[in-house]
This record gives sequence, structure tokens and C-alpha cells, in this order.
Amino acid sequence: MNKTILCGLSARQFIEEYWQKKPLLVRNAFPGFGDMLTPNELAGLACEEDAQSRLVLHQRGKWKLEHGPFPEERFAQLPEKGWSLLVQGVNHHLREADELLHEFDFIPRARLDDLMVSFAPDGGGVGPHFDSYDVFLLQGTGQRLWRVSGQDDMTLAPDTPLRILKHFRTDEEWLLNPGDMLYLPPRLAHWGIAVGDCMTWSIGFRAPLAQELVAQFLGFMQERVDVKGMYADPDLAPQTHPAELGAQMLDKVEAMLREVQWSRDDVADFLGVYLTEPKSHIVFDARRLSAEKFCAQFAKQGIRLALKSQMLYRGERVFINGEEVRMQGESQRFLVELANRRMLPPSDLPENLAALLHEWARAGWVE
Repeated sequence: MNKTILCGLSARQFIEEYWQKKPLLVRNAFPGFGDMLTPNELAGLACEEDAQSRLVLHQRGKWKLEHGPFPEERFAQLPEKGWSLLVQGVNHHLREADELLHEFDFIPRARLDDLMVSFAPDGGGVGPHFDSYDVFLLQGTGQRLWRVSGQDDMTLAPDTPLRILKHFRTDEEWLLNPGDMLYLPPRLAHWGIAVGDCMTWSIGFRAPLAQELVAQFLGFMQERVDVKGMYADPDLAPQTHPAELGAQMLDKVEAMLREVQWSRDDVADFLGVYLTEPKSHIVFDARRLSAEKFCAQFAKQGIRLALKSQMLYRGERVFINGEEVRMQGESQRFLVELANRRMLPPSDLPENLAALLHEWARAGWVE
């Protein structure tokens, strides 16, 4: 890791002092950082079906939200000021953006959400708000003024399509130049305002709600639960009130439900599948590719994960795009390297691993 991006701090120092605790401003975190795509290219990406994009407009004191994909002519209709274009998952479309994320490998990949890029003309932004996730805000072209507040009042403005704070109190503010970066922990109120035309690269790390994790885990466990027997009450006691749920039935069902158990391995399997599951809009480009041609290409060039692929592992368990495989020995070592580096250099592959990677290549998961 390049300590420049953390103001000279080690990863451990940053996590102990700042991560999920307080903001950190890093001047010239990425010296010479320029945009990897132009505003026109970002607008072009917002026209694509498999890109998540939004337009936020603020006119006459009112906020308006539009969702992409957008027709090209929409951008010719925009006013000179008072709007912002946001495109999620740019790392799924731009190799350089995916490589940029490796600068943040000191944070577990399991926490990474995506890289969002926003463009706004002078004065543009999405208003004062707070996020439920950690974010590194890297300034590209132009300048953006960031205002932050440690306020406890998170009351939202009524009748707006965005989570705009009704009240905002500026505690600190910084003007970011190209290459500067600001880290913000979750639930810290902030407000970014473009100073001239500007592009901002937002590296977000998700933190799922406890309720979401529990609900998803219970759904995942449905296929793993195997409770024997059926409800039986040969000792049924006569009941005076026929419509009342009796204590005897409650006791029996409660005992049956106690049979539902899970292990740490079940939790690991759930997290691996859940955290690598592609979002609903993501589509992979399947292709015809013979095993012989795949092996020949691998021997010359190696392989890398497709930009849209997500891959994690724990021990012998390897998770990719919501599916699980188990490997041991040399094959497991290769897959761990692929998950960590998102690429494998040319080499000789174990036969069973070559067959698996060929299957992934045909599905469009590796290239």
C-alpha cells in the first residue's frame, strides 16, 4: 500500500484512528491524478442499459431525481447549472477504475461496494445528506467544496426524492483539488458543492443493515435445514375455547424450532454467496470457447477476472458471483491468488482447475 493515500499513516494507524470514527483529509493523495474518462464518456456510460445512473437536479428550490439509462439528447437539454450526473459501478466498465480499487486493498474486499463517478457543473451536487457506508472521495477534474458536520439532527426534508437533510450545520469545510482525497465515516453529515465543472470518484464500502443480513441468512438457510418428524399431539388435552392457541401447541412448535441450528461454516458460506451475488442489473457476456483454445490463451496471456465479477474465499471455500466451489492443494492456491490479485499469470494449471476456469470463461466470469 502507498502510504501517500493515507497521509503517511500505515493501514493499521488509519483504521485505529479514523476508520468509522472521523474524517481524514489527504492532500495530493494521488499526485497527478487525472480523470480516466471525460464528462462526455461518463454521459455515454449513463446511456448504457447495464450501468446504474442518476441525474439530480436542483431548480427553484426543489430537488428532482431521474434514473437512467438516458437517451443521448437528455444531456443537451440540461441547464448550465444546478444538476449532477452520478454513475455507479464504473469499475465494472473501466479497467483503470478497477485497478484504482487495488489502492484500497488494506480494507477487506468483502466490504467493497463499488466506484461511483459524478460530474457536476458549477454549484452542482446532491445536497446535504449522510450515507450509511464508508467512502473515500477522490477529486478528479476541477474542484469541489466539501462541508461536514458532526450534528446529531438527521431529520430529512419532506417531499423530496432524495435523502436531503432538513437542517445542516457546517463544522468544517475543505476545497479539494485534483488528486486530493477525503475519507468520511458512515452517518457523518456532508455536502459537496462543485466549484466550476468537476468530477469526483467515490470509493464506497458497504455496511448491510442487520435486518437485511438476518432476512437474507434465513432465506439462505431454508435449503440447509433438515428437521425430522412432524407435528403430533397424542397427548392432546381437551380445550374449553376452541379458537385459542393453546400452550401445549406453542410448547411443541417452539421445541421443533429449536432444532434449527447453524454453524460458523454456514455463516461463512452465506456471506461468500451473499457478498459476491451480482446486482440485478449486471449481465455477463457468455461466449463460445473451446477448452483447447482457452488453455492455449491462458498459456500465453494468463487470465483475469471480468470487471463485473466478485470473488472471495475462506479456506477451501471459494465464492464467485454468488456460487461456491471447494478446492484443495495447488488448485486452491491458484484460486486464492486469482481472488486476491484478480488475475493469474501464464502457467501450467492442474487439470481440474483448467476445466473449472474454462467453464468460468464461457460464462464470461474470467477473460
